Amino acid sequence: MKDTIILGIETSCDETSVAVVRNGKEILSNLISSQVDIHKKFGGVVPEVASRQHVEVILPIMEEALAQAGVGLHDVDAIAVTYGPGLVGALLIGLSAAKAISYAADIPLIGVHHIAGHIYANRFVQDFDFPLIALVVSGGHTELVWMKEHGAYEVIGGTRDDAVGEAYDKVARSLGLSYPGGPEIDRLASEGKDILSFPRVYLEPESFDFSFSGLKSAVLNRLNQASQKGEELSKADVAASFQAAVVEVLVDKTIRSARERGAKQVLLAGGVAANRALRAELNRACAKEGIPLIIPPASLCTDNAAMIAAAGQILYEKGMFAPLDLNAYPNLKLE
Repeated sequence: MKDTIILGIETSCDETSVAVVRNGKEILSNLISSQVDIHKKFGGVVPEVASRQHVEVILPIMEEALAQAGVGLHDVDAIAVTYGPGLVGALLIGLSAAKAISYAADIPLIGVHHIAGHIYANRFVQDFDFPLIALVVSGGHTELVWMKEHGAYEVIGGTRDDAVGEAYDKVARSLGLSYPGGPEIDRLASEGKDILSFPRVYLEPESFDFSFSGLKSAVLNRLNQASQKGEELSKADVAASFQAAVVEVLVDKTIRSARERGAKQVLLAGGVAANRALRAELNRACAKEGIPLIIPPASLCTDNAAMIAAAGQILYEKGMFAPLDLNAYPNLKLE
């Protein structure tokens, strides 16, 4: 069977990434231009600034990705591009580049859901064994996704308020840590102890949904109370206690959903999947339950185009191509 070469493009937020992937499993190149240092001084991503940066680097990165992979556009079977969810201006840069090349070089276009990409980053580690549960944790998403086959997604649990990444960033800001907050809290938590008894929010007994706004408020209130009383709270203990509360709920609901649904695998996906405490606890819980766990390497947890190409491979095999008037959808649903 002939190899399939997919050119992947990802510009949903503040990373500009282009990748070349063979057969959905082999990365030939995966280049990422991060804007973290640019947005750090603002304490978060500024959409207009992000869009302008994407415009500046998208074509040079594309040329470099093709050169690094040792292929030309004539070797590419399809272009897979993120069309949602994300920042609409940022999405449109990648989408416009993909559509222009698709039209000029007569290469089929594939629209990929950003979260599907995060899930399929796991396929670079190991093949999927269905049915499975994917825990998706990122800056804007916290979801439990049930999959019975490739490309079929059922969201059985989601966040009712703040996503995990949002909660991390807000708590990090209150602790005076730099952006992005997730890695900073993860680092600091390793130096502290879970001694502040922050709440674990489970909602209704049967629910797989998440809620982290109450936990975030509890952390902020504890910090404010300490400040008003002139108490000196250990930032490391605050970080450790906050992270322990987050991880306990994420792991508990993931394992319970996998057990109740008879999952053959558990996948961890999204930017927060790089969190060391979450990786360790989920690995321990899955081992105890006897359910295989797949976790992508940290380099594939953050936004990247290789994961978009991997998810695009599934759509390519199903013949699900997109028209050239494909638009960007900042609130695109996975299902």
